[in-house]
Amino acid sequence: MRQLSRVLLAAFWTLILFSGGVEAAAKLQVVATISDLKALAEAVGGDLVEVEVLARGNQNPHDLEVRPSLMVKLRRADALIINGLELDDWANVAVQGSNNPRIIAGGIGLIDASRGVPVLEVPAGRVDRSMGDVHPQGNPHYTLDPGMAPIVTQTIVDGLSRVAPEHRGTFERNRREFLGRLEGAMSRWVKTLEPMRAAKIVVYHADWVYFFTRFGLRQAGTIEERPGIPPSPGHLARLIRQMKDEQVRVVIVEPWSDQKLAARIAQDAGARLAVLNAKLGAVHGPDAYLASTDANITALAGALR
Repeated sequence: MRQLSRVLLAAFWTLILFSGGVEAAAKLQVVATISDLKALAEAVGGDLVEVEVLARGNQNPHDLEVRPSLMVKLRRADALIINGLELDDWANVAVQGSNNPRIIAGGIGLIDASRGVPVLEVPAGRVDRSMGDVHPQGNPHYTLDPGMAPIVTQTIVDGLSRVAPEHRGTFERNRREFLGRLEGAMSRWVKTLEPMRAAKIVVYHADWVYFFTRFGLRQAGTIEERPGIPPSPGHLARLIRQMKDEQVRVVIVEPWSDQKLAARIAQDAGARLAVLNAKLGAVHGPDAYLASTDANITALAGALR
């Protein structure tokens, strides 16, 4: 009897472990280049996907060092979601090293999330490297505007459905439920920032134009003299004078930028420092994007008050 009990118990646990392995293997393996896209992919994919990210929330998404570990992530990916607009061109090297035909250009699993996005700040003239990190196709930071989420999530639905067409119905239902929660959050965010409309803000890097356009805020200047290039002392002196003259009250900085420099400029100009994207990638699941955006708006509103 004891022997039979041990056999049955072993069989039970084998079945449980085997079932868990099958369930894990059945999930689509998705990789996103940045944390915002990871969060939106989780919102669409739900329990059907396992999503990894290449650039963590505290890493600069413009210029990521490509390591073998990134190629390993991509080698087993069923789908890769890129930001596009040249923000994450560094991913091309990792894709080539992964030897995964599903995610190369033209591959069934490559999803460019910028498709259909109304792009802002597209340069009108010639662009060269002397101008700094200027993007010829326009400003690539559209995911910072929650109002772009309906477009981006539809692109993700379409892309994941190419890889797993049998799950399109679930992807579309997850998207509808997410957008319902987003609509409620948007109403709250608009109400929070409404008293600050037209407020002038200095940013470290020019990546908030979509967010500012959505909520009626104004970019007064940038700490970087040119995108991606450290500022000169003369530029900083002029910026501080401008902030005093125009009574700019807030400086925005991201975790990967020079926070000490931003804090000194804010102090010298009599402004407050707002560290945004501080929780980027720190939360997971279908509402991670909402939580990250909510943290940004809470921090900014607190600094503007």
